[in-house]
Amino acid sequence: MLGGVLAAGGASSLNQYLDRDIDAMMVRTRNRPLPSGRLRPRAVLLFGLVFTVLSVAVFGLGVNWLSATLALGGNLFYVLVYTSWLKRVTPQNIVIGGIAGAIPPLVGWAAVRDDVALPGILLFVIITLWTPPHFWSLSILTQRDYSRAGIPMLPVVRGLDKTCVNIVVYTVLLVASTLLLYPAGAMGVFYLVVAVILGGAFLVQAAMLARDRTQARAKSLFVYSNIYLALLFAAMVADRLVALS
Repeated sequence: MLGGVLAAGGASSLNQYLDRDIDAMMVRTRNRPLPSGRLRPRAVLLFGLVFTVLSVAVFGLGVNWLSATLALGGNLFYVLVYTSWLKRVTPQNIVIGGIAGAIPPLVGWAAVRDDVALPGILLFVIITLWTPPHFWSLSILTQRDYSRAGIPMLPVVRGLDKTCVNIVVYTVLLVASTLLLYPAGAMGVFYLVVAVILGGAFLVQAAMLARDRTQARAKSLFVYSNIYLALLFAAMVADRLVALS
């Protein structure tokens, strides 16, 4: 847990250091410590680098080097590939960049098992596929911000219709991926039932957004996407507790 906190803190700090120019242009981010002037760029850069190094040391020396390597790889991908490059050049930034956000389940799996196996990979896939509908619904709400900052988010460069279609497609893929944990033998019937219910509600939310295409529907989907992921992982924990009882 300490290694994860350090890795996340380091990545977030380096992200905000690199994005301080565009953060100052957007209403959603202009009150962050750097654009608001509460912290100096050099201090944030140093903080991010130190936390990243400490996370590798905690994982490597206290857990195993596989988890340390995965944590470092996730941070480097997020900072160097997504933040420094993809975010500013392609509307597929979230699709590819979501890989970085999906690394933590692999880190957790490797920390316990010291390997990378199918269940851990499926958790990685679930987060990767969850990220586009989650973030695109947010970007519909903050479209003006991204346009002002010159960030090519999908709603800005492809329009609302194309964005809603993509949200539906990725939601279908997401729900299908969550069900694979059952035939893979990683989860039981309890999880499967909960995943079907939660996934069905997600699909309904995505379909309603595709039909109405309003800010209210986008906000509803964004809020639900957060609740969905929390409940889905809670169901995984509960399923394993049921299996062990």
